[in-house]
Amino acid sequence: MNANVKDYSPSQSLGRATALGVSVVLAGLLGASGGAVAQEAATGKSFIETFDTLSASRWFISDGWDNGKHQNCTWSKEQVKVADGNLVLSFEKKPLKNRDYSCGEVQTKERFGYGTYEARMKTGTGSGLNAAFFTYIGPVHKKPHDEIDFEVLTKDPSKVQVNAYVGGKSNDEKLVDVPGGADQGFNDYAFVWEKERLRWFVNGQLVHEVTEPSQLPSHPQKIFFSLWGTGTLSEWMGRFTDPGKPVSMAVDRVAFTAPGEPCQFEGSVACTLK
Repeated sequence: MNANVKDYSPSQSLGRATALGVSVVLAGLLGASGGAVAQEAATGKSFIETFDTLSASRWFISDGWDNGKHQNCTWSKEQVKVADGNLVLSFEKKPLKNRDYSCGEVQTKERFGYGTYEARMKTGTGSGLNAAFFTYIGPVHKKPHDEIDFEVLTKDPSKVQVNAYVGGKSNDEKLVDVPGGADQGFNDYAFVWEKERLRWFVNGQLVHEVTEPSQLPSHPQKIFFSLWGTGTLSEWMGRFTDPGKPVSMAVDRVAFTAPGEPCQFEGSVACTLK
């Protein structure tokens, strides 16, 4: 963690739970506020970003730290760029700080509440890497660890893992198919977060749903995109192998639509919700 802790980023699943285990304790102290009260902290409004540029008013670039021993790369602004209308995050062998590899991540400056979250992206491949579109809030923000995930474990880009955390506890994670593969072209990933349910969609098709109240996040969260690697979480992400060249993920579009507001683009999941 660097000194700028307000912008510290989490690591995914097993690594995230290890790095932020204190969130379970904080959840007991802070989680009693309830969803309605917690949502008052949301400041993010509906938007669509097509990455002709990277808006400095919306996005913070993680730079100069890592998230723990499980992560074998250091976040670097040099691994974040905009090219051909895409946000491009990369992982490559470029020593930085106490890691042999550098990796890329961006996060929104504002926090978002209930609504529809959508991203269109594709990934490279490589064992031991994780390409993620997710939302997160946690102890570093003086909140319980709540989170909603799409994670492509690039050892097998035919699938994407969907998951949510409440108070630092992982709930009902599932691997779902990505038709044609996450690495062969752009795919649309969306989740619809409501007080009573949480639904995940891949290319417009419902792939998972959670309605159990104890498994539903309630605290407004930041939106993240990240590509990172591990040298330790081999059971989950695969044994790390040096890819021998930079690996990248590209994000063509991201959108957030608040409940009751017009959908942000044609074909959006938010256009069809009832």
